Amino acid sequence: MKLALLVANRGFFPSTVIDSARADMLQAAQRAGVELLIMDQSKTKYGAVETRAEGEAFAAFLAEHAGEYDGLILCLPNFGDENGIKVAIQDLNVPILLQAYPDELDKLDFANRRDAFCGKLGLCAVLKQMQVPFVAGEPFVMHPLSEDFHKELMDYIAICRIVKRMRHLRVGVLGARTTAFKSVRFDEAAMERVGVDVETLDLTQVFSRVHAVADDDPRLEGWKKEILAASNTCDTPDYALLNQSKLGVVIEDLQKEMKLDAMTLRCWMELQYEFKIAPCTVMGIMNKRKMPIACETDVTNVPAMMALTLASDAGVGCLDVNNNYGSDGDKCILFHCGPLPMNLLEEPGHMEEHKMFVKTEGNNCSWGVNVGKIKPGKITVCGMRTENGEVRYFVESGEVLDIALDRRFFGTYGVVQIPGLQTKLRHMSEEGFRHHVIIAEGDQTRRVREALSKYLGYKEVTL
Repeated sequence: MKLALLVANRGFFPSTVIDSARADMLQAAQRAGVELLIMDQSKTKYGAVETRAEGEAFAAFLAEHAGEYDGLILCLPNFGDENGIKVAIQDLNVPILLQAYPDELDKLDFANRRDAFCGKLGLCAVLKQMQVPFVAGEPFVMHPLSEDFHKELMDYIAICRIVKRMRHLRVGVLGARTTAFKSVRFDEAAMERVGVDVETLDLTQVFSRVHAVADDDPRLEGWKKEILAASNTCDTPDYALLNQSKLGVVIEDLQKEMKLDAMTLRCWMELQYEFKIAPCTVMGIMNKRKMPIACETDVTNVPAMMALTLASDAGVGCLDVNNNYGSDGDKCILFHCGPLPMNLLEEPGHMEEHKMFVKTEGNNCSWGVNVGKIKPGKITVCGMRTENGEVRYFVESGEVLDIALDRRFFGTYGVVQIPGLQTKLRHMSEEGFRHHVIIAEGDQTRRVREALSKYLGYKEVTL
């Protein structure tokens, strides 16, 4: 990733800090693994931006490099000049990170005082007047080489990653809406307004492609290896492993041919009738590859999957908010049939049939459920839906606890603790969010909020 750097100045304050600020930022960027795009220092006094003319020079520099950078760090080594900055960024269309240097208590004399704290407050007011969104950060002032700023920069890089990828998102819907679930209905035009292009494909086309994959297709071996790495298939019939591998080949082909960023699938009952498989393990592998695929044609939760994938830079999963945990109101059980990536699991799962389908259809009708346990740790939980032309979402942090359930509990599960869960569930139900949630490793709430609400036009609902 490449970020542009604007170093601001105001001549009343010490200009000697400009060169050291630039060096500090280069060091911070190197640590974070990003490249900085820096204007030739000879273009302006000190290589910084103070006057309107210097702002115009910097704006021209950005125009020359349009498309090369994904965000802009606006560095205030001293107070900074609002007029020059305003001109420099007036045509900017990427996230802005504001960084202001802290003053030192033993250097508050006029020769050394920076006043970047005050300058940042004034600049924030100007940006708000301009309706230019920005990332302000906490604490309010940070040295570029501090741990606080490193965390801030890593969050900002993730925000830029989300914004860049999700301005235009192509979602493939494989199959019609899952018949039993009217809850997953959605407004396609609302999705279009936030840049999500929905492409649909009938399951018959998927099936014809699966049938066309030869049993000796060399691509099947790679898929079989990935399935065996994700799940213990010691009980699985050979035909089921073969058909799952063929489905993986077809999903991968469709992704490339249709230039899809993410997918959702009608995962029952037609796949069981036609191929006697469940696609759960295959879906988990796609999620591990950071190519999100949601269950049960839940189209609106696909952008949630993509946002969390980009925020965490790892695979995410779609789960049901499924069971209470006894009488403990802050705990519940999240479950699904196994479409989770390996990074969310304690260990590889065990492949089984789908017990619900066996109950109605008999044995050997639905191999592919990956039975396992979600690994303990901090997670982010997100849900998304459409209403009145808007795409609305919630995002919360929680923790998967190291609690095992009755071994007869099928599928993949985790006992999750979220403070105030009962109130949040009530709000979630009153707002019409469905039984699906998306989970990711770590606390990604800030990254998701900043990207979706500030830059991409999604509306957050507070639970």
